[in-house]
Amino acid sequence: MLQNSRLKAVFSLNHKISVYVPATININEVIDNSKQVEAASTLLSDLFGGATSSQVLGYWTSPTAGLVKENTTMVFAFCDENSLKEGLDKVIDFCETLKAEMKQDAIALELDNEMFFI
Repeated sequence: MLQNSRLKAVFSLNHKISVYVPATININEVIDNSKQVEAASTLLSDLFGGATSSQVLGYWTSPTAGLVKENTTMVFAFCDENSLKEGLDKVIDFCETLKAEMKQDAIALELDNEMFFI
């Protein structure tokens, strides 16, 4: 890790948590996901002090629909260890609700560069 005396005087958020919000329902039916993105952004901001969203183009293979291409929104936040411990279950609960609401096989949750499918 980079050692710099100026950085020692500031705090560090050493965890990154990301929720990938689909833009489809029922595997490949395109929808407006702005409501779900807003909900994810609000949750992560409430839990971790802020959030950022970024549009990404995702691909995955469905056993019934073949290759699915969708405009996914990645909503992410950085946080410290204590905030992560306190908030992780709420983020997982949100992903489970999002999965049911959007009729998805799974919702991708990335934590510190490791992907989980909720």
